Order: sequence, then structure tokens, then C-alpha cells
Amino acid sequence: MSYHSGYAVLAGRPNVGKSTLLNRLLGQKVAITSHKPQTTRHRIIGIRSEDDGQIVFVDTPGIHDRGDKAMNFYLNRTAHSALQDVDIVLFVVQAMAWTEEDERVLKAIKKAGIPTIAAVNKVDLVSRKEELLPFMQDLAARHEFVEMVPVSAHDGDNVEALAETVMKRLPAGEAIFPDDQISDRSERFFAAELLREQLIRRYHQELPYAVTVEIERFEEQDGRYNIGAVIWVERDSQRVILLGKGGLAMKETATAARKAMNDFFQTRVHLEVWIKVKKSWSSDEASMVRLGYTD
Repeated sequence: MSYHSGYAVLAGRPNVGKSTLLNRLLGQKVAITSHKPQTTRHRIIGIRSEDDGQIVFVDTPGIHDRGDKAMNFYLNRTAHSALQDVDIVLFVVQAMAWTEEDERVLKAIKKAGIPTIAAVNKVDLVSRKEELLPFMQDLAARHEFVEMVPVSAHDGDNVEALAETVMKRLPAGEAIFPDDQISDRSERFFAAELLREQLIRRYHQELPYAVTVEIERFEEQDGRYNIGAVIWVERDSQRVILLGKGGLAMKETATAARKAMNDFFQTRVHLEVWIKVKKSWSSDEASMVRLGYTD
């Protein structure tokens, strides 16, 4: 039996479930998730190693046409660049929902000219299953997909079948990463993402995109991780919102983030958090580069 390995990029518009699908495909969390569009801001690699091969999944920000800030340009640029030098594309679409942004993603996929599997996600939300086939037939008419697989990233339905479909489409070759490696990102990166995940989930209405996290200190000492994090916002009023009355809201957020880090790193974590203001950082490319947006 030959060994197969290669890169499979997850592409799609915001909020179709790419990161949830990646986590399900890997059997563990490497990408933060929320119901808020554009939660994913970076290219994230997740590695699935099996006896017969290795799939290097590449999660990307959603390709979109919303907003004209430097952040929006960065997200789209990151997503488009991920369509280069990969072996196969997983075009993630939401069942029974086709939008202009889906069309925009498909246009980029056609331009890239890479074999593409259509992963029709969120089938668990389709109450009338008989409507799914006409939707998939309409989707098939839009592009010559090599395979079409209905899945539920939320429930895990058919996700293993999707992984098998990807594996058989990869070229024969040796493993790209060690078989015990799950991602190419550092622990410092994951610490920042886990804190940002709590911020998005708790303040998604007040501060959707004005927040980012920078890890200033990451040390291992006496069997635990000591982590110092800075939350950057764009205005003083946003800092007040994050703190809450008497700083209680931020204490609760930091506690939830610390518990998430305990689970992720499988060790005790001491987390200290500061909130600082950098005006209009998401509109300034130089500020974004300094804060780690360099994909």
C-alpha cells in the first residue's frame, strides 16, 4: 500500500464552518471558533497523520467583500495566497445557502486551477433532506468538482468519509511533518488565539474586529506556563467595555481563557492580562505587521 501526502486548503466565505471542520478532521482543536464571521485571521496548518498517509490541512480566513480596512485586505490576501502550491482544495459551502461571496470564492478557485472537492457543510440544519440533492446538483453545475461530500462539522457526520476522499486524491509521497506534530504554529500563537476566542464570544456585539492579542511573555516554570498577554483595542471607550464594572468582565474573560489554555496545553497556566490602546491599528498595515499579521 503506497503512502500519500500533500496539502489540502479549506476555502470558503466567512462563517461556513471551515475552522470547526478542521478541528473535527483533526480530532482536536487547533483553530478557534465562534458564530462571528471573520473569526479566523491567520493561515493555520493542521496535520492529520495516518498509517497510509498524511494530510496537511490549511485553514484560511473567509474570502469576503465586506469592509475596506487594512484588516479586510489582509484577510483576503491571506486566503487567496493559500490557494497556491496546494494539492487539493476543499471548497466549504453551507447547505441550502449560496451567496455572492460563495461565487467570489469559486471564481478564485477556478483561477487557481486546482482539483476541488465540494464539502457541503451544515447538513444537520437542513430540515427537509429531500431539498439537499437539488442544491448539490445546482452546485455541481457551477464547477467540475472532483468529488462532492455532504458533511456536518458540528455533529461529525460524514467527516471521516471526507478525510478518506481527500487522502485518495493526494499524490504518493513521504510524510511532510513528523507524525506526532499537529500544527506548524507555536504555543505562543495558540495562547493568543485562545484569549482572542473568549473576547470574540463575550464581546461579539460591542467589539467585533477592533481587538487583537499579543503575547509579551511565555515562560515555563515550576511545572506551569506563565503567560503575559496584551489586548490591543482602538479606542479608550473600548477599553472601558472590556474591563466592565470594577474590572469584573475582564476577570471573567481571563479566567475562561486560562481554563481553555489549561485544557489545550495540558498543564497549569498562570495568565496575566493588560488592555492597551493603539488607535486605528486595524486600518494601519505597519501596526498590523508589528502585531503579527504577516501571512
